[in-house]
Amino acid sequence: MTQFSFEFDSPKPAEPPAVAPEATTAVLNPEQMARLLERHADYRVLRRLVPTLDFGPHLRDLDVALDATSVQRVLVLDTETTGLSHQTDKIIELAMLLVQVDTTTGLPFGPVEVFEGFEDPGMPIPPVAQEVTGISDDMVQGQRLDDDRVAAMVARADLIVAHNAGFDRPFVEARFPCFAAKAWACSFMDIDWKAAGAGSSKLSALASDQGWFYDAHRAQVDCHALLQVLSQPVGSTTTTGLSQLIAAAGRPSFRLRATGSPFESKDKLKARGYRWDAEARVWACTLASQAQLDAEMEWLHAEVYGRRSVRPEIEALDSRVRYSARPGHTIEQGQQVMTR
Repeated sequence: MTQFSFEFDSPKPAEPPAVAPEATTAVLNPEQMARLLERHADYRVLRRLVPTLDFGPHLRDLDVALDATSVQRVLVLDTETTGLSHQTDKIIELAMLLVQVDTTTGLPFGPVEVFEGFEDPGMPIPPVAQEVTGISDDMVQGQRLDDDRVAAMVARADLIVAHNAGFDRPFVEARFPCFAAKAWACSFMDIDWKAAGAGSSKLSALASDQGWFYDAHRAQVDCHALLQVLSQPVGSTTTTGLSQLIAAAGRPSFRLRATGSPFESKDKLKARGYRWDAEARVWACTLASQAQLDAEMEWLHAEVYGRRSVRPEIEALDSRVRYSARPGHTIEQGQQVMTR
């Protein structure tokens, strides 16, 4: 009988992953593990956002008093409500952060003043609002926001910022008239996040881009997340989000209503960025400059009106009206609005 023998090559064991020197002598704590993963191109680490309650002393020479014109007090605001309707729904939670900002650098400095409170809306909180916010009827029962504290804090602010000011401003103005006299900016609309390379303008996504995660849909933590996002440079620029919002508040904008637009143009208008105003029953958009308004008027007449003689409605909006439910100043076509 002929015998055969075979030899098989045993598979080589996989190369063990590289381990940092400190890992060979002790068990890694979570932060050490995070730093180790950050060195690897296949991993991205998110850290829980920790609220900043004091941004520290100003970076300039502390012995030199700051020029008052180079500092703005910015109030970051967020609301939680029973629903989306400004006419029928109510605030159930309000949070505000007030901080000083150096307008030359766009950086906050010093302590952050914090306000947070619940308010009983006088109606059951709908289940969908409870699910989104985590706020129950028991949490707000008998609660009322402190009118004097809110008014005092708002009085010291030079600029109010919210991430969806078109939602928050009408709610707080209806509850606290002091908000109506203030300049506002919207961190969702007044910063071109797409041009800055952001995949989404949602606050949670912007925080994730900076390496943070947090428990969203509670007013105070949303405010802290927004303030820290806005304290960073936007995209590849050297200007912070706070700088861009302060600049935006100083420029006029325009609300253009495409009155008399034919029904078949709705898809064009929607694709162009117009939104349907159900109350006025018209497609409308907001434009950030006179140049954009002029270009948009030309596009409307060429692409929507077919060169027909139509006069769209135009309102000039400054930061004291923008994002409120109040109308701006109606202007005639061709009228120029001076920037300040």
